[in-house]
Amino acid sequence: MKSAEPRHDVRQLWPAYLDFYRDQIIERVLSLEPDQRRVARVPSGWTPIELLSHVLHMEQRWFVWGFLGEQVDGVWGDWDTDDDPWQDDSTARWWVADDVSAEALAERLRAVGGRTSEVLATHRPDARAADAERFAGEPATLEWICFHVLQEYARHAGHLDIAVELAGGSTGE
Repeated sequence: MKSAEPRHDVRQLWPAYLDFYRDQIIERVLSLEPDQRRVARVPSGWTPIELLSHVLHMEQRWFVWGFLGEQVDGVWGDWDTDDDPWQDDSTARWWVADDVSAEALAERLRAVGGRTSEVLATHRPDARAADAERFAGEPATLEWICFHVLQEYARHAGHLDIAVELAGGSTGE
């Protein structure tokens, strides 16, 4: 009897889904006029270029800093603070310098995506993250990190669709 669900190797699915969401976010932000990329359209106050910066830094934090345990310059570079914005009751928010373009962030995000693909191709899903400061207690598995990053991408892609629609841009897949 044939299985009702096709079998897929998660080591192939993860990079494909990450690439899809990464590309969707890049495409949406770059579809806006440059001045519209820096306009907040939602009450929380983030802008499309800030969201682009956030996913770049988020992916790098989880796979390079967290999983590989490598030092990353500006690990919290998407925030207006040098410290972990989640460790206190800070009023930190996403931030992008005026001289940073969405195109430059998109290029960096694609490079981080390439690095993520290398990690996924060379490590087993059950491999544990390096014992880095990213994890308090037992380091997460690569599988857990992938699911977490995928949900973060999906969530933010939906947020971005709303902001782009409010700006008069195209939405959806």
